[in-house]
Amino acid sequence: MTTALIQGQPFSEMGPAPDFTLPRDGGESITLSALRPQKVVVYFYPKDDTTGCTLEAQEFTARLADFTAAGATVIGISKDSVKSHDKFCKKYGLSIILASDENGTTCEDYGVWAEKSMYGKTYMGIERSTFLVDGSGNLARIWRKVSVKGHVDEVLAAVQGL
Repeated sequence: MTTALIQGQPFSEMGPAPDFTLPRDGGESITLSALRPQKVVVYFYPKDDTTGCTLEAQEFTARLADFTAAGATVIGISKDSVKSHDKFCKKYGLSIILASDENGTTCEDYGVWAEKSMYGKTYMGIERSTFLVDGSGNLARIWRKVSVKGHVDEVLAAVQGL
């Protein structure tokens, strides 16, 4: 059980995925529930144009055709602005959807806004996490504290097996 909330109620790790509507790269918006009956990979990452986040976005982009063939949409979410996402996509040729959660509500709903530490200092930030949402809008698989290496292949295998 996480401490995240859906409309004020704690949610089970494998219950309904918290819905969201967020602005995305390119100036449009994306709503999770509007994508049904597609499967959706929602991955949270700390910051545009940083080493691990860039590698993760590039790997999801490189395998996007495989995710699409398996009936899945991939959405990356960070607290960066849409303008930052647009620059990030252009700089690295990213073709996945990047959504902006500047106010952090969706990060909190998914329980990924967490205390982190680096060089002996603690701070609040996004814990790299991925959520697989099935075609009915339920959480089918969750990866927390993700290590980027090999992660995209593991997520793709889970999508293909769903």
